[in-house]
Amino acid sequence: MATIETINPATEERVESFAAFTQQQLDATLQQARETFLHWRETDYATRRAVLHRAASYLRDHKGELGRVITVEMGKPITEAEAEVEKCAWNCDFYADHAATFLADEPVASNATESYVAFRPLGVVLAVMPWNFPFWQVFRFAAPALMAGNVGILKHASNVTRCALEIARVFREAGAPAGAF
Repeated sequence: MATIETINPATEERVESFAAFTQQQLDATLQQARETFLHWRETDYATRRAVLHRAASYLRDHKGELGRVITVEMGKPITEAEAEVEKCAWNCDFYADHAATFLADEPVASNATESYVAFRPLGVVLAVMPWNFPFWQVFRFAAPALMAGNVGILKHASNVTRCALEIARVFREAGAPAGAF
């Protein structure tokens, strides 16, 4: 079985080992995301907003422990890691508060009786993310994507696997449905 090793860059010690997904696990994850999308796209902004605000609260409440995960996995100083988590919380609140306005239909002048640009969810969105801002890069994608009615699958850099799992936990604890992220 293939494994992914996390090495503390400051001490060069092995921090944690993770089993890589099998093809069956990957297929099941993609299927669950697709099924979740079919429901999530129909949720109203109030429901999505509540999830994102709860995610923001969770991030703030657990800033210390989440910052420590970042520090241990990729070597960022703890004050910067905690600031990154705080920025993610701000991002969740921002999109929770503004997505409905950003995604409102926009009237367009035409010869028709009524014309407009409509913003609709796309589906399951794959995010391939780097290691250097392991929370921020993910949340700057995930918050607007979820508010727009999409769901996300994350392929994070292998040296920040625990960060990826913690981000998934943030969304679960915030009440996002299984398969939303």
